[in-house]
Amino acid sequence: MPLTPPPQTRLHPRPRPRARLRRSLVALLGAACLGGLLVAPTAGAADGSGSHDGGERALRRQLEELVTTPGGPPGVIVVLQRGEASRVVRAGVADLESGRPIEPTDKMRIASTAKAFSGAVALRLVQRGVLDLDARIGRTLHRLPRAWRSVTLRQLLNHTSGLPDYSEDPEFLELLLADPRRTFDPRRLLDFVRDEPPHFPPGSEYRYSNSDNIAVALMAEAATHLPYEELLRRIVERPLGLRDTSLPLGYEMPEPFMHGYAVDPPEPPEDVSEALSASGVWASGGIVSTPRDMTRFIRAYASGKLTSAAALREQRRWIEGASEPAGPGRNTAGLGIFRYSTRCGVVLGHTGNFPGYTQLIAATPDGRKSLTFSLTTQINRTTKPDLLAKLRTIEENAVCVLLRHDHG
Repeated sequence: MPLTPPPQTRLHPRPRPRARLRRSLVALLGAACLGGLLVAPTAGAADGSGSHDGGERALRRQLEELVTTPGGPPGVIVVLQRGEASRVVRAGVADLESGRPIEPTDKMRIASTAKAFSGAVALRLVQRGVLDLDARIGRTLHRLPRAWRSVTLRQLLNHTSGLPDYSEDPEFLELLLADPRRTFDPRRLLDFVRDEPPHFPPGSEYRYSNSDNIAVALMAEAATHLPYEELLRRIVERPLGLRDTSLPLGYEMPEPFMHGYAVDPPEPPEDVSEALSASGVWASGGIVSTPRDMTRFIRAYASGKLTSAAALREQRRWIEGASEPAGPGRNTAGLGIFRYSTRCGVVLGHTGNFPGYTQLIAATPDGRKSLTFSLTTQINRTTKPDLLAKLRTIEENAVCVLLRHDHG
């Protein structure tokens, strides 16, 4: 199967036609309500045992099959790291027009894995005594509705706040559809739902919401009197040497980047890398990074290197709840992180999806072994449920390759 579209096919890097864009936005932004579903291990997964090289070869074959599956991504890259040794397994291309392969240094939209970054910022501020996990947002964010004031930072981080999701608001969606590249004021995103009460008493249920991490960033700003972007630089990017990680507000992607596509057969793949402004998701999903930087981040974040032993204990108080899209194996939720219990062992991390991209970052609890799994199309339960099931099986197999490195 050719890696590039036939000559008569034209790839459009500009905003998508309204009908296709609407479908994608509804799938992306409406998918948050699915996060509360209990997700059990995927049935029928391959054993994943055997030698390290054999496991990698099997994983590569699965990735090659994924990129040729109808609706599948034009490109996929998996970075497996154990200690200082890094292995890259990939298939497809970073750009259908040039046909070049994806590199670990290619930029990408990291989608909701950005929520782990806001978790890192918040937990570091908790360690320093600047924030408290049980502090109510009403004491910090005075302009938020009175009905929300009892929500705590802890409830925001584990998605039990009950806050209505601004990204599901009809007015927000209409503005986005009218001008996908519009620049929102990210600090006013919660205004779209300020007239709505919580969906349930805070702390009583789990419901994944993009509003939660916007509120986390706003609390961090209020407590430190520093912009969230600066907090990211001081707490996460500089200490970890993340030179290719940023939080832009516009739609342009820095070069080089892996192009993200809308893949909806029988229509040809459409380049949507720069179709949307990142300002509409901000702390909830607007970060641009690379597989290399994401590997460094998740190893430090999962192990608690960025925070403290006390903060780590609080972070790992697991409750029922899945990331969006669901990650490999059985999902449970912590504070800004998820626990993925697979047949081969446990990894901690986060997933994400955005038009053109699907992400998984995960590491062992000690941070010594990690994987970064990036696709160049959006896959979730709303858009492509069958393909998501296939993806979760491959992700679990990748975890098995990672954790069984010494077996052979």
